[in-house]
Amino acid sequence: FSLCPLTITCRAALAWALNSPLSVEEVQAHPPKAGEVHIKMVSSGICGTDNHILKGRLSVSFPLIPGHEGAGIVESIGEGVSSMKSGDKVLTLILPQPRECNPSLHTVGNFCQKQDVLPSFALTLDRTSRFTCKGEKIYHSFRTSTFTEYTIVPEIAVAKIDDAAPMDKVCIISCENPRGYGAAAHSAKVTPGSTRVAYGLGRIGSVIVIGCKASGTSNVIEVDINEKKFPWAKALGVTDCLSPKLKKPVQEVMVEMTRFGVDFVFEAIGLTDMWVAAWDSCPESYGFCMIIGLASSNSKLSLGALMIFSGRTLKGASLGDYKTRDCIPQLVTAYNGINIDPLITHELPFNQIHKVMELFYAGKSFSIHCVLLF
Repeated sequence: FSLCPLTITCRAALAWALNSPLSVEEVQAHPPKAGEVHIKMVSSGICGTDNHILKGRLSVSFPLIPGHEGAGIVESIGEGVSSMKSGDKVLTLILPQPRECNPSLHTVGNFCQKQDVLPSFALTLDRTSRFTCKGEKIYHSFRTSTFTEYTIVPEIAVAKIDDAAPMDKVCIISCENPRGYGAAAHSAKVTPGSTRVAYGLGRIGSVIVIGCKASGTSNVIEVDINEKKFPWAKALGVTDCLSPKLKKPVQEVMVEMTRFGVDFVFEAIGLTDMWVAAWDSCPESYGFCMIIGLASSNSKLSLGALMIFSGRTLKGASLGDYKTRDCIPQLVTAYNGINIDPLITHELPFNQIHKVMELFYAGKSFSIHCVLLF
């Protein structure tokens, strides 16, 4: 193995406190310890979960370096790392795969006993930090922290990828692409000829459409409060677009449109009232409702107790139930077939991160996915 002998001083975007704007600072990225990988970042996506971190919808510690959708090149490795070497192209993973705990070894699911998805893992596996700034400890985000020129990530949360991968684009395959595409094509296993609806036409909702179309869905309905997104939806192959601002509850409208309800329903917004609406859009006996949108950590879901006996399926999933280190490299190799290029609407250099965040927050600009380039 090769160790990085010196601490690297680099630029990173820090959130010093809850709801504070990101600040580009010089930070010290310290050498990797055993089982860790030091990565020189090439690109990072801006995911909705990063917004949850910055706005306090998830429990976090500050100051921190956000970001988890990262593509980079291995700079050095810590002792015991065996699955990659310096110079390898890699993606960072919000969900690790240690290949030793029960969920990792089970044939179904992808959660990990070493690193569950919540809270957002402010420190490394040994409960220390690899970043400092102005002498102060800086916390990690999801143990990945990709809004930085260099990061340190546990080997179990890094996937080695194809050398031919376009590193300016594949960063979004580390999270939002498998969350959306995988939800339809892998987790729900959408069937040809079925009807399907997604609540939310943002970053994840758009990839859900692609996954459903690839699975042979005949009728694709989208629900979004921003009607300016509807032409985009039609271009993706959506057959009908609905606004929740209709006089009737949108779930009632969908039942009327389809006579019985929609076969597969995906909620990609992260609001519990929309979770209920998605559930109510399913037909009894065979309807399938999947929750993908991440609600705030203190949210509660309330359903009528007797409705659970109706035969409908309610399922949550993260990253499409993919075993991350095994399957995400396969998605990268299949990059051209998935056709995610149209989803990346803005690519900007790291020194324009404030512009990137403005685009992210401006719903009117309809920025589907912004990518930072280092």
